[in-house]
Amino acid sequence: MRTGSGRGAARRRAADHVVVRAGTTQGQAAEATVAGRWLTLGKDGRLTAYARTRGGLLRWTETRPGGPDWAEPDFFPVPDLTHLSVAQGADSYVHFVGRREVRKGDGPPAVDVVHAIQYQTGRPVTEWRSLGNPHQDREKAARFGVPVAAVSGSGRVHVFARNAGRGVMLRREGPTGKWEPWQDLKGSRVQDGLVAVGHASGRIEVLAGGERNVMWWRQAEADGDFRQEPDIPVAVAPGTVAALETAPDRATYYWADPHSGQLLAHRPGGWVIPLGGAPAGDPVAVLRAVLDGYDCTVLAHRDMDGQVVLAACGAENEQAGVWWSPTGEHCVGAPALALDAYGRIVLAVIAPDGALHIARQAGGPGLALSPSVRV
Repeated sequence: MRTGSGRGAARRRAADHVVVRAGTTQGQAAEATVAGRWLTLGKDGRLTAYARTRGGLLRWTETRPGGPDWAEPDFFPVPDLTHLSVAQGADSYVHFVGRREVRKGDGPPAVDVVHAIQYQTGRPVTEWRSLGNPHQDREKAARFGVPVAAVSGSGRVHVFARNAGRGVMLRREGPTGKWEPWQDLKGSRVQDGLVAVGHASGRIEVLAGGERNVMWWRQAEADGDFRQEPDIPVAVAPGTVAALETAPDRATYYWADPHSGQLLAHRPGGWVIPLGGAPAGDPVAVLRAVLDGYDCTVLAHRDMDGQVVLAACGAENEQAGVWWSPTGEHCVGAPALALDAYGRIVLAVIAPDGALHIARQAGGPGLALSPSVRV
């Protein structure tokens, strides 16, 4: 639940400055997926999918809970973005965090982080507000990395990014909704592709891959300070890390090994577990779901041939083996997984022609998907 009247007032003030949607795409196709969980379930039970296209954001919305129909995609212009990430809070608000790069004559570009919110399914997106850049020097500012976000249980947005010195920076909302200054969490030789996860308890942790090890930070309490934990001595292929809360206040991390290319699973303090597969350089999509009465983890990734493969295992039981099955779907970027209003597993992909394809869990035992539908 949201805490304090100050934050509610801040949200209401922000909602007074929404940008009117720009209408349908008029033939525009998606060019790339966005980072994070780009298939979200709203409070009203409808799914929404997001992707990037030239000059902005595309959004598809189910017309009713459980589908199968979707509205024509909406287009929201967002110029000069180099990257865009999505995070959703327990209140169902969807937050967009982007890296903006503006050329201004000679010299390095002006780089900052921008943030916008979608409060309700199918509603407009707020105006894009700058969160600035912690570097004052223009050369350093241009080397600022790709931001990711997580939302605490109280609705406070936390934004993480690699800085020019290759450490990790944090900027987050304060208790009243006002943004706090950038904070240096330290770290060294950090690569882009950070991943942050918000637990059901409200606590957040973030993991960053380095050249020879993995660094991670977590909160001792919700909305508290971040403490850096001991490094994990493994190498990570940049941009391949995903995270999922698989037990109360415990995340399982998944990434590709830079040498073998296969997927690995790891819970800090435990062993690194090989999962096989051959991802094409994107994060694996992960989802916790009940299959045949068992708490399970469902995984999907794009292989080297561009085909989406799917697997499931007991939650935190990857060591029992994971078997990948081809779905017949081909895509660009990472696939996405979510549960719909009826608890069915939904797989979303952006096809090579830029169209959204949706496949839902079929009836019967196990994990089987019905043929996909082009939206």
